[in-house]
This record gives sequence, structure tokens and C-alpha cells, in this order.
Amino acid sequence: MIEDDFYCTIKLKHSGEEIFAKVAASEEEDRTMLIVSNPVCIEEVKMRGKTCGYKFEPWLKTTREDMFILKMDDVLTMSESDDIDLIVYYQDFVRRGQKGNRTRPNRQMGYISSVHEAKEVLEKIFKLDSYKS
Repeated sequence: MIEDDFYCTIKLKHSGEEIFAKVAASEEEDRTMLIVSNPVCIEEVKMRGKTCGYKFEPWLKTTREDMFILKMDDVLTMSESDDIDLIVYYQDFVRRGQKGNRTRPNRQMGYISSVHEAKEVLEKIFKLDSYKS
């Protein structure tokens, strides 16, 4: 029987990894397993010693799978999350990952132009300079 989904931080026993995911517990025969959806590793982003956000990365980076099964024997501890900000950030990360979208760089990030656009501008500048000479 599968219980209702909940958001949870899980600390794995053998590797020590800490993951955050939407989780459902499943009782089958005499053992409990966790069905983990879109697990991520979270790192706090700090500026001047204060947490100003979170950095999300997929737990397993080389797979397109989004559901995994963990045996309770592999779990050291788990804690249900009620942190609304964290859950909203997580949901946004998962949604963007499913669409395949990436954040497009902007001027504030240091983006000036694409290589193709820069090449065209530079060619125009140098062609103009060659006519003046």
C-alpha cells in the first residue's frame, strides 16, 4: 500500500548523502520502501555568512529517470519538510528540468552577445576601418 506523498530530506546510511525529494512510503510484504521522485542534492548559497538561497542539483546526473526506490535499510534518517520556500524552489527546479529549460544568461550575469553576433559586429567594424585606410 502506498501512502500519500510528502516532501522530505533523507540522509543515506552508507554514503552519507543528503537528498531532498517528493517521497511516498510503500509497504510490501514485510518491508517498507520509499518511492523517491526527482531527488536532488541541495547546497545553501551564503553571502556574508547568511543564507541567501539554495543551489539544486540532480542526485544522479547521468540518468533521465525521475523515480527511484530506496530500501528503508539504506536510510539513516529522514525528516518531513514544511519549509514552503524550499518546496517551491524544488518544484520550480523540477518543472524547469522537465521542460529542458535553462536560465538564459543576461547582462547582469556577464552576457554580452553570442559568438555569432560578436563575429558579425567585429567584421563590420574592421571592414569599415579598412575602407578608411
